[in-house]
Amino acid sequence: MLSLRLKKQKSILVFNKMKRNLFLILVISIVLSCKNDKTIEIIQPVEKDRLNKKHFGNLITLNNAVTIDSLQSQYDTIKIGDSVTAKVIGKVKSVCKAKGCWMILEMKEEEVMVKFKNYTFFVPKNIQEKEVVISGKAYIEEISIQEQQHYAKDEGKSEEELALINTPKRTYLFEADGVLLK
Repeated sequence: MLSLRLKKQKSILVFNKMKRNLFLILVISIVLSCKNDKTIEIIQPVEKDRLNKKHFGNLITLNNAVTIDSLQSQYDTIKIGDSVTAKVIGKVKSVCKAKGCWMILEMKEEEVMVKFKNYTFFVPKNIQEKEVVISGKAYIEEISIQEQQHYAKDEGKSEEELALINTPKRTYLFEADGVLLK
């Protein structure tokens, strides 16, 4: 009987050791599974201080830039749906007063509306009359009456001026992937 009792006590001790070991394994596996080896990279906004910044979008330089007027001959040869890659220097005639999401550059006989690729960056709203270098694609599009009125409203035009817009307009456009303020 004593040997049976000893065997029972021994099996209880073994069982308790197994429970303790299982508990330790469980705790260790929980702790290790909570370990996170992933590194989180905090990216600062590119346009942190838009008023003092000179570059917007892709970083570009003055190298190989041509004047906006020399782009006129390119616009004369392309059709709606075609595009030409270019880097040009021009003077800003006007800018979207709401966000800086587009600008118009002066050309000898026409003007060029510049939009920013995929709406991913904007320019300061106070760069009118400043010189810029833009890089991207020149193309032609017919702009609807409604879209023309929208841009005119963004520019701060009066209701009377908006009412004068009554026909679609063949427009020189430029999709800039980078802008450099000179």
